[in-house]
Parts: sequence; structure tokens; C-alpha cells
Amino acid sequence: MSTKLRRLLVAVLLIPMLGLGLATPAFAQGEPGSPDGRGGSSVADDASADIKDRLAAIPGMTVTEEKPTDADHRYFLLTYTQPIDHFRPWLGTFQQRLSVLHRGFDRPTVFYTNGYTLGTTPSRTEPTRLTDGNQVSIEYRYFTPSRPEPADWTKAGIEQAATDSHRIITALKRIYHRAWLSTGASKGGMSSTYHRRFFPEDVDGTIAYVAPNDVDNREDSAYTEFFENVGTPECRAALDAAQRELLVRRDRLEARYVADNAAAGSTFTTTGSADRAYEAGVLDVVWAFWQYSTQADCASVPPGAAATDDQLYAWFDAQSGITGNSDQSLAKYTAYYYQAGTQLGSPTFEVPHLKGLQHYDFKELYSPRTYVPKSIPMRFDPSAMRDIDRWVKHSAERIIFVYGQNDPWGAEPFRLGWGSEDSYVYTVPGGNHGSNIGKLPAAESAEATAKVLEWAGLADPAAARSLAQSHQIPPFGPLDEEGLKLEHNRL
Repeated sequence: MSTKLRRLLVAVLLIPMLGLGLATPAFAQGEPGSPDGRGGSSVADDASADIKDRLAAIPGMTVTEEKPTDADHRYFLLTYTQPIDHFRPWLGTFQQRLSVLHRGFDRPTVFYTNGYTLGTTPSRTEPTRLTDGNQVSIEYRYFTPSRPEPADWTKAGIEQAATDSHRIITALKRIYHRAWLSTGASKGGMSSTYHRRFFPEDVDGTIAYVAPNDVDNREDSAYTEFFENVGTPECRAALDAAQRELLVRRDRLEARYVADNAAAGSTFTTTGSADRAYEAGVLDVVWAFWQYSTQADCASVPPGAAATDDQLYAWFDAQSGITGNSDQSLAKYTAYYYQAGTQLGSPTFEVPHLKGLQHYDFKELYSPRTYVPKSIPMRFDPSAMRDIDRWVKHSAERIIFVYGQNDPWGAEPFRLGWGSEDSYVYTVPGGNHGSNIGKLPAAESAEATAKVLEWAGLADPAAARSLAQSHQIPPFGPLDEEGLKLEHNRL
């Protein structure tokens, strides 16, 4: 269905709803804190006013700090008042953190979420560097401190979060009138896709990096198949041997694990015990290797039974983190694991080489429930991802998905369908979870770059294709170092 026809049908459906008052947004138009922010000082609309004053004049927006950055940008940390429940706004509000990296009113704007907490040091995503644009970054709801207290976890779902994004984008369009793009990687790439499903016209295009799409959480054979084929046979065998040895020497290595966690003040109430936490960490090492490493790194894998305890323990720490499954570390990711266990889904895979060495059922231990405090109820909704998948295949427009060939999160990717318009899927050969447009083969990188420039309103399709042939993606500089750290830590 064409975009024009789809919009016409939406308009026809909304007319009677508006007459009945059913299509009114949760926060009424024209009220302070409303989605369009029209109820407040006209300073927000004054093109001659300073950007800091314009941001502060948006109802519900508070500028908490301006931090130094390079000469071409200004960087602000802000909060925005959001309903806890967009569909029942009388239940209260919370403050959601965001940042604005201002380049210019005449530039496109990139809306970014990493799907987790907000980085508070200025940095740029690849689309922001490509377009030399502004960047608005948000903290995903229910990641602290963007969490109401007490927290009603049933309000941590994808539609509530998409509406957070919608309200912020709508409010900031008073200031930034040029084209908008959205982007994110991993959970951020998932989140940018979910936002488009519920608010497809908010932005002019989306670049979603390494975003998994677990449509049927009961069917995970794709992950087993991935681990049976990724890399070379020699590398797979070395990884399996090292992982197995971590359990063979469990008595010695787990004792070190317990001692080091005790020294760090770590506890294991959430996972249930240090023994469960250790085994869960061991189950993660091969996944973590392929997520962050490449085939070339196989030479650094400890030599199985010939490895020393020190070699194995150091490698375990490098892949999974000695304190990674402690209560203190997991608390930062409660909102992610809650979402994985209620809507997003989570991976499982076969580990026959560990047979006889495990203390716990694999699928029970390696599941979101293990990582969420038992005081928080969880119930999985299988319809959520099916709805997203249908939308991508039947209605998605102007989305680029980028995957890495050797990234386990790409084992279940988004796939386009007959109704996907002006949308594309690219895969970086040998790429891991850090795959992006700049790492694609030259011709594909140019194609994807051209689309980004076109959607950003910087050139018409023909000019964008021509420009992309010579357009160099700006390298990471001092401004982008913090972004590199955030990208490396993404799940």
C-alpha cells in the first residue's frame, strides 16, 4: 500500500474518532507538557533566541546542565516530564533524562536511544556524523534515574516507551524544523523500530543497527544453528573446549570467583547463589566472544585442557565479567531483562559439549527470570514481537537494518516483506555487534549512505547517490569517544 493511500485511510478512520473525542492525546493539546508543547512561552518558537532558552521554554522541559564540547556544538542535559502511563495520565508523572547535541537550526536532527541508560558525555552516532546533524539522545524509561518510584513495572513496555519518544520528538520539532532520523544499536535498534511501528511519521527514516527480532520466543533453533556454523571449525572447537574447562575446573575457579566477588562487596540474591551466577556466566562466554570479537581473536582463546587456571579465569573475566552476575551489576539492567522476559524474548541454544557438567537446567538458568528480582512479577506476551514483525513486513517505510555476519544477535534478524517500502537489510561480512554502515563493502556502504543523506533532506535521490560515492563517513574523534564506550557495552 502506498504511503499516500495509507495516510488517507488513517485520516478517514480518525475523523469519526475525533468527533467522539476518542483520538485526543493523553495530555490535551495546548496544555503544559502536551505532546506538541504549544502551551507555554513563545521563546521556544523564536528563531533568534538562544538554543538554551528555547529548550527551557518548552513546557515540561528542564535544562539541568550545559556541558562543554567542541567549537561546532553545544551540549545540554535535560529532563522531560512524562506520564507513567500514557493511556492513563492521571496516574502520575516521572522525569525522563535526555540530551541535546546542538549543531544548528538549519541541520537535520538524529533521535538516538541505546535502549538503556543515558550517556552524559557528548558523542555522535554514525547517522549524526554522516549528516553533520543535531542529536537528541534519550534514556529509556525505567532505567535509573528515569524511573518512577515506586515503579509499576507493567508500564515498562514498548508502546509506553515509543510514546515517550513521540512526545519528545513532537516537542522538539518546535525548534528543529528540518528532517529527522532515528537510530539505535542492539536494543536501541529494536527500540527505534518499535517507535516507528507506533508512530511511523515521527521521523523521515530509521537506521537500526544489529537489532534482533525474536518473533517466536519458543523457537530458537536459529541460535543453535548459528553457533554450529560461525567462524571456522577450529575456532568453534577451541571455544567449546575453553568453555567446558571452566566447568571441569569449577571447584577451583568458582572458589576464586566467590572470593573476588566477596572482596568487591558483591551479592547474589537475584540469581539465587554464587554457584548459579558462575554457571550462568560460563554459559555466556562463547556468546560474548562472538558478540565483541572476530575470527582473528580466536588465537587468544585459552588452549582448553592445556590452559592454566590463570589463563582460563582471565578469559572468563574478559568475556563475562567476574562481577557481571552480581546483584550490584544486574541492578543496572533490570529494565532490560524485565522487557526480555515480558515482550522482547530471549535466546536459548544447545550446549551438548557441556553435558554432565551443568548443575542447573540450561533453559531455566539462561533466561530473563534469573536476572530480575523475584519481587517483580513477569508474564510473557507472545503477541508483542509478532505485531512488530508484521508491521515491518507489511507497512515499514524508510528503514535500514545493518547486521554483522558473526554476531549472535543477528541469528534472528528483521526481515522485510511485500509491504516494506524503501527499506533495506545489509550485513557486514565477518562483522560482530559493532557493525555499521562504514564497515560494509564499499558499494553497499555508498548505497546506505545515499539513503541516509536522502532521508535527511540533504540531497534528492540522484544527487544523494552521486554524493555518497565520494562522501566519507567522518571518523570517530574526541567528541565520539564516549559513544564508542556505550556502543561496546550494549547488549
